[in-house]
Amino acid sequence: MNGVRVDLMASEHQRAEFLALNPFGQVPVLADGETIIADAQAILVYLARQYSGDSWLPLEALPLAQVVRWLSTAAGEVRQGPENARLYHFFGVTSINIERAHQKAKFILTQLNQHLQTRTWLEFERPTIADIAVFPYVALAADGKIDLDAYPNVLAWIERIKQLPGYIPMVGI
Repeated sequence: MNGVRVDLMASEHQRAEFLALNPFGQVPVLADGETIIADAQAILVYLARQYSGDSWLPLEALPLAQVVRWLSTAAGEVRQGPENARLYHFFGVTSINIERAHQKAKFILTQLNQHLQTRTWLEFERPTIADIAVFPYVALAADGKIDLDAYPNVLAWIERIKQLPGYIPMVGI
């Protein structure tokens, strides 16, 4: 697997060669040999199932559903809150309703903080792709002018993820 930089500001994701990989023109896209997977949540599911057995993504119906719920939350509420605020403030995407993004961010961060009050990870006693799906949007919240100091359980969870074996820091985190 190799990473390929895509300059979104130069609209490289709208060029024919990228659209051949993902007709929706969205990042990320994963190329694993001849296999092409688009969408962050789909990539996490693929990697977990392809390379880790059931340690990151359970096989049983109920635990699997619990993890998938967080994947949906990452793609929904978390993206609409902290990520949209980041897109507005950091990347200048002015079509975003910033007041709504901040309201959604406050709501989901409050929910996460309460959820993590008695848990180390989002589900179970180990990290799963649920944690990985939610993490970047929340960890980069400051780029969206969202202060995480009011969410101590979320801050502690972010630090736990940073301590995972193989964690690779990304810009801004």
